[in-house]
Parts: sequence; structure tokens; C-alpha cells
Amino acid sequence: MAEVAAALLHAAGAALPWALALVLALAIDGWWGEPPAALHPVVWMGRALHWCGARIAPAQPRADDRRAFALGAAAWLLLAALVGVTAWALERSTLELPLLLAVPVLALLFKPLFAWRMLRGEVLAVESALSQSLPAGRERLARLVSRDVHALQAVQVRESAIESLAENLNDSVVAPLFWFVLLGLPGAALYRFANTADAMWGYPGMRGGRYWQWAGKWAARADDVLSWVPARITAALLLLGARGVRWAAVARQARKTPSPNSGWPMAAMALALGVRLAKPGVYTLHRRGRRAAPLHTRRAATLAGEAVLLCVPLALAALWLRELLRAALAAGWGA
Repeated sequence: MAEVAAALLHAAGAALPWALALVLALAIDGWWGEPPAALHPVVWMGRALHWCGARIAPAQPRADDRRAFALGAAAWLLLAALVGVTAWALERSTLELPLLLAVPVLALLFKPLFAWRMLRGEVLAVESALSQSLPAGRERLARLVSRDVHALQAVQVRESAIESLAENLNDSVVAPLFWFVLLGLPGAALYRFANTADAMWGYPGMRGGRYWQWAGKWAARADDVLSWVPARITAALLLLGARGVRWAAVARQARKTPSPNSGWPMAAMALALGVRLAKPGVYTLHRRGRRAAPLHTRRAATLAGEAVLLCVPLALAALWLRELLRAALAAGWGA
């Protein structure tokens, strides 16, 4: 019994720097938001992806372009390796510092890899702009989504903003936290790289004067794999803030979207709010739901905020379990 208690205490001690860094990173996000672009690692990733993309994606559509696919996969793997190794080296160096210094440094390194305050602010800014005029709402929404916003009506602008909030709650918050808990700073950094690569390369046609059907296929599939579990966790977290919504209903609605992942948090949000969410010509979630109104945008932000808060105790418990498992495996191997 004493050995079990000692193991539990040891796991708690080993998880302490990670737990404190995670909580501090969330606090930094709430206080200050994003770092300047010149210091933002995700901005650096985007610049590297843009430079490579301009050299691997053809300017004209090509059928079954295996060369573009191979170049896209190779570039992704090389950049991912660079991101992972850099994050690993920074993490290792940080953990060699005294605890009182290691925790804030690790928190500062982790913070740019997720973005809750900015996401919430951008979505609420769409609603604020929409209250001024439809063109203002469309213009503000264009900062959040890649779809053409010029023909959207007011309710469609609002629906798109709520959809973006739900989808990016996973991409920008839950998934980075998930991979940080699982694999530390390299895990979070690799996920943000994969998600950024998918956002820039993962298109089934022309974008930005380049044809991405084959060059971006690896990036799109990699993001699908890394987002699979977090997307479903995000949906579950949103349902915890709602009542009377069944998981089976979320699954049915999620399958209406072409993405294997983004439909889950969007479907959960639509059902939790009781509203209809749609992308014109592509899908409609909760078709019998009410038309989205301004109060639904604010309610969506509240639900997403509650989901973020729920992440904290879950992440802390998972960190403790991670260290307990590591200790058990080390003891087993050493036996």
C-alpha cells in the first residue's frame, strides 16, 4: 500500500511542472492573447508553408499528379521534423531549469500554440459588425472563414461565425491541449503545424493561383488523423454544457459534413443551441432548428468558454495519469 501511495505522489510531482505550465498558459491567453506576429511560431510556420507551397503546387490543374503529391508529402515531413525537433530541444532545455523558472518559460512556449481569447473575440466581433450592417458583418466574417462571403445573408453570416467557433474550438484550443498532454510541447507544435498546413494546402482545387488537389492531399489527411480524437472530445465537452442532446444525434448530424472531424463540434453546437447551421450547397445541420439570432452567438461563446474551462481539470488528471503510466512502464522495463 505504501508503494502505491509513493507511486501516486511521485506521478503527481512529475506532472507538476506540466500542470502549472498549462494553467499559466491559459491565464496568459486570457490576460494578453496572442504574441506579436514577429514572435509567433504559427506565423513562422505559415511563412515556411507559403514559401514551399509556391514551389510544389502547380499553377494549372493536373490529373493524377503523383509528383505534386510526393513533393507535398516530402515538404510536409521535412517541415514537421524541423518543428518537432525544435520544440523538443526547447522543451528539454526548459525542463533543466529550476521549477520556478521552468514553469513560466514552458507556459510562454506553449501559449502561442493555442488561441481561445482571439477566437472568441473574432466571433463576437462578427456579431457586433453585423449589428451595424450586413456588409460590415460579411467583411468581418471573411477574417474567420475561407468561403465566399459576398452573397451571404445576415443569418448565414451568423451561422458561419458559430460554425467557425465550434470548428476552431477544436483546432485552436482542444486539440493543441490534447497533444500537449499526450506528447508535451512537440506534440502541440506538430499539431499546430499540421492544422496550419491543412488550412493553407488542404484544398481540393485552385486556391491562391495554385492547384492543391494533389500537392495538399498529404497535409489534409495528416490533419484528419491528428484531429480525429480531439474533435470528438470537443463535441463531448460542448454537450456537457447542454441538456437533452444525445450522442447518437450528434453522430448523425456530423456525418452530413464532408469532413471526418469538423462536423462533430459543429453538430454538437447546433444541437446544443437548438439552431440550424448550414454551409450553402454543402450541408445543413439540425435542419429543424431555429434561425440563428444574436443571442445564439453569445450563447455559443458561453458554451465554448465552458468547454475550455472543463478542459482544465481533465487535462490535469490526464497529465497525472501520463506520468503514472510512465513510471509503471519504467518500473516494468527495469524489473
